[in-house]
Amino acid sequence: MEPVVPSEQTSPRSSSSILPIERAAAALEVLLCSGFPTQLAVITVLTGLGVHMRLADGSLSPTFVFTLTIADTLLLLGLIAFFFRAHRESLFNELFRSRVTLRDLTLGLLLVPASFFLIVFVLVLLQATLPSLRNVPHNPFADLVKTRTEAVAFAFVAMIAGGVREEIQRGFVLRRFEQYLGGGTVGLVLFSLVFGLGHVEQGRDVALATAVLGAFWGAIYLRRRTVAPAMIGHAGFNLAQVVKFIALGG
Repeated sequence: MEPVVPSEQTSPRSSSSILPIERAAAALEVLLCSGFPTQLAVITVLTGLGVHMRLADGSLSPTFVFTLTIADTLLLLGLIAFFFRAHRESLFNELFRSRVTLRDLTLGLLLVPASFFLIVFVLVLLQATLPSLRNVPHNPFADLVKTRTEAVAFAFVAMIAGGVREEIQRGFVLRRFEQYLGGGTVGLVLFSLVFGLGHVEQGRDVALATAVLGAFWGAIYLRRRTVAPAMIGHAGFNLAQVVKFIALGG
């Protein structure tokens, strides 16, 4: 197998030069990397092995959730790396511009409080204008943090699965939309909606606020051409959420 040679970011090809088979292949890649097929595959394996999603009291099983998240992260990142390589593209070049600068790191740290302000603003706005969207009074993921060990495990999973997996996934999907599927803006809107739907178990208001937050992080990638700032901001945001929950109990 020939090595992948990193190349500079190129402008999206004109719509007329893209073959239908290329669009179909890109759409399939996006679908497979949307998060739902890989999670379904892992859930099927776990349930087949006798690992149940819920405990006897009906709460989520920490073992199931943590195992599912880590396994899905490895599977999804493997798929993305495979698809980049199949196109003779470099993952690091496409998603990080071949380097991570001090400016990227600084921006990432600034995104942590910015993300908090944004999601609080959206949630407060929704509560004031559409209070009916708050249909889940108790966050089901709160049951995953009952001991110090579970808190540490949850913090690790939140940072890796959220900060690393989801931002690489978002960057990959947006890149494919730019290249083959109608442009980065179209991809940003559609994938942000999918990202929000992935959090609907926490409530319709949280799902909508998360979609806005996902669009914010995605816009950073489209602007900066690197997922590094959003990755740092997302991981820091998730870690701060866990710390806040442990400290305040909610």
